[in-house]
Amino acid sequence: MGKCVDKQNVKTQSMDVFFHRTIADRPRDGGEVAAMRARMRWEGLTDEQIRRIRLVLSGLNLASDLSHALVTLYVLPPNGRKMWIAGQAQPETGFVPHRAAEEEQPTSLLEEPLVWRSIVSRRHIIGKREWALGVFLDMQVYPLLDGDNQPFAAVSFEVGSSETELPEQQVFIEMAYRFLSGLQKPVQGKAYDRLSPRDGLVVVEKSGRLVAANDTAKNIFSVIGATHIVGRRISDRQIRLGFVRNSFYTGEPERAEVEKHNLVIALRTIPVLVDGSPEWVVVVLTDVTELKKKEQELLIKSAVIQEIHHRVKNNLQTIASLLRLQARRTDSPEVKAELKETINRILSISVVHEFLSQQDEEVIDVAVVARNIFDVIIENMLDPSLELQTSFEGGTIVLPSWQATSIALMINELTQNAIEHAFVGRSKGFIGVRITADEKGCNVEIYDDGIGLPDDFTIGSSRSLGLQIVKTLVESDLGGTIRMFNDNGTHAVIWIPTDREERSA
Repeated sequence: MGKCVDKQNVKTQSMDVFFHRTIADRPRDGGEVAAMRARMRWEGLTDEQIRRIRLVLSGLNLASDLSHALVTLYVLPPNGRKMWIAGQAQPETGFVPHRAAEEEQPTSLLEEPLVWRSIVSRRHIIGKREWALGVFLDMQVYPLLDGDNQPFAAVSFEVGSSETELPEQQVFIEMAYRFLSGLQKPVQGKAYDRLSPRDGLVVVEKSGRLVAANDTAKNIFSVIGATHIVGRRISDRQIRLGFVRNSFYTGEPERAEVEKHNLVIALRTIPVLVDGSPEWVVVVLTDVTELKKKEQELLIKSAVIQEIHHRVKNNLQTIASLLRLQARRTDSPEVKAELKETINRILSISVVHEFLSQQDEEVIDVAVVARNIFDVIIENMLDPSLELQTSFEGGTIVLPSWQATSIALMINELTQNAIEHAFVGRSKGFIGVRITADEKGCNVEIYDDGIGLPDDFTIGSSRSLGLQIVKTLVESDLGGTIRMFNDNGTHAVIWIPTDREERSA
């Protein structure tokens, strides 16, 4: 891969001098001057050159991670005496000492001799940059050429001396350059996510031979029984990278996952194009064994929790059935009524557990639960002689399960209260429920067109067990407020904050 470049060693340049002149001593421009400079930077560049610059900028972060280098894109407008920095990326796969370049400011050609030499000679230039007194970074610069073979920009790679001692470092720098210069469309999507120090990297050439691998990749392959992987082929039984061929066929990134020797390795490919055709593929290997174990543990935990909710629901329904048997055996109308109310309270809690047993998360769509409870109460409590119309309004409102249980009981009590007391001496009636929410909380309204509340009614002085349950749930458990008033019947308005922590927290 190195045979296509003509490497020259040139004079060292001082990073201190460069940044002293271009950043520290230059005054900040106003908005108009900055806008003018922004226009001037693109002046004289062709549409193709501008498109290429934007493509390179989209891949700068990934190129930096791949090369373990500080990557800077310099642009030289035609007939220009100054360059400007279009972008710079710091690697997340290693540390390179640097000072952030200021993209707004032009830079004299004399201040960047390595970059200038690369653009003028159209060659790959190798040199050094003095970052601090006596501290040098190895710097490599590659020119970017347009379709007419004219240079219009350059990409520099700066690494510490410890990185350049690694045998595969030069291959990864060249792959990063080839990746940038061969881009046909903007870099986006999970296939081009940034790399981490824990990622293994393997470079595969078009023939299917592995030409480079970092230490992480070598360690991963050694665990699964493959040693000395550089020089071997993707078809080797121990290598098992046959899926890489798809990227050579399509020029598109691919993803895969393999399991071997108790390891789970996530694989993704980064095609490196030359004239639109993939000549190399960089394979990224990530050990996701622990992540998969945690995912499996979470799945098991979720299944156990769902089973618990299912059993709680069944137990509650069994209790309700026992209470129904008890109600049938008593001759006291008062006892029958009390048992019926108790059964409905139990069934309201059961509905919540039924929903929780059917989903993975400990959250519930309150509106769906409320409608089910509303329908159950109407079915179980309604006097056959009463012609009742109902209305339910509510969109998707997701709340934690502990809040949903309290709301379920609350709706149960208020609906039961309306059915028992609102329509005394009447053959027709109406009950409605409306649930709305905003960023601060949830509003629950239950209303009817019945006889209304007594003039001296207050919820605090009411002796009704159901209303005392509602008051306790709203104020103590949910931290909300409740108002009950007459409005062509009884109207209850409950507000519940949605940012309240669970009681046990």
